[in-house]
Amino acid sequence: MIVTGDVTQVDLPRGAASGLFDVDRLFQRIDDIGITYLDESDVVRHPLVGKIVGAYARLSLERDA
Repeated sequence: MIVTGDVTQVDLPRGAASGLFDVDRLFQRIDDIGITYLDESDVVRHPLVGKIVGAYARLSLERDA
């Protein structure tokens, strides 16, 4: 099974928690589960899309700081 998601694009109603935020904490120690994170360098569409993804990633880091 493959589960995909983007924590920067959660479209749940305000106040509803996304399970994506718990994935690595819950599953990182289970040997049969692998987690892969993608960033703007993985975007193979127009270069502008990669820049937008990078901008959101930087905003997320600023919020966490």
